[in-house]
Amino acid sequence: MRFPTVTPAVYRRLALATLASLVFIMVTGAGVRLTGSGLGCSTWPTCHAESFTPRGASDTHGMVEWVNRLITGAVMLLTVAAVLGARWREPFRQDLFRLSLGLPAWVFANALVGALVVWAHLSPVSVIGHFLLSLGAVANATVLYERAAHGPAADVPPAERRWRATPPVVAAGRLLVVAASLVILTGTLVTGSGPHAGDDRADRLDLPVHTIVRFHGIAMVLFLALTVAVVRMAHKGDAAPVVVDRLHQLLVVLIAQAALGYWQYFTGVPALLVAFHVLGAALVWIAVVRVWLSLAVPADEMTGEAVAVNRATMGAW
Repeated sequence: MRFPTVTPAVYRRLALATLASLVFIMVTGAGVRLTGSGLGCSTWPTCHAESFTPRGASDTHGMVEWVNRLITGAVMLLTVAAVLGARWREPFRQDLFRLSLGLPAWVFANALVGALVVWAHLSPVSVIGHFLLSLGAVANATVLYERAAHGPAADVPPAERRWRATPPVVAAGRLLVVAASLVILTGTLVTGSGPHAGDDRADRLDLPVHTIVRFHGIAMVLFLALTVAVVRMAHKGDAAPVVVDRLHQLLVVLIAQAALGYWQYFTGVPALLVAFHVLGAALVWIAVVRVWLSLAVPADEMTGEAVAVNRATMGAW
């Protein structure tokens, strides 16, 4: 039996579609909580003890949760398609295939955590874990999408890696990933302490929500200030154009996300704005990952001569 072949261009579009679906399921998952439907299906994998599906059209919360589960199944199928696409891609690339295997693994693990969320009656810690696993899947898909744009990855030791920016910018790029992680983690604590529990019966984190919001806001301001500083460094010629472009993208989504956060805070945290804030968190995370990936010269662009020269000029781009 002859399997179909997938061109590099088609595979990159498939990787992009998979990434978009992983972001989409984050937003629909937030929608379940924001509509109070977190326990709309009281069991897992069935919706109710006596029924695999919701009880009917009148079971609104159950229908919302059930549709989200169906979307999760569709996302899983798309991640499997990404694996098959990597296997059938011509020319075949082992690095893309290995990366693609992580996608269904992330989604399956998150489905199990989703079951734990139901069994734990929307415990805030389980919900936070659910969200962080989703971001792990998004990061995996982002790396796959970026790698698919280049040739085969060579086994280049870290000491021989070439950079598209000066050492201070590379170091600042690492700090951007740390700052983004801190903002996301404090944001999950705000969510776990705030009003949108997903169900009236769900517990909240025993934390003073206004204090946690303040810490989250400070983390966001520091993240934004660091991003602006790195952009200024890049504009002075300390980074290649592709890095500057990625930094601009990060700055735009970060400003939009900060504005949205303050808007929702001062308007009583309306559910719709929270949903957009979840989308913004995913976009900020993608932008940060893409900035980091842009800092290193892809292995396929490094000639043997360039690798040898770089031993004496580590950090040059």
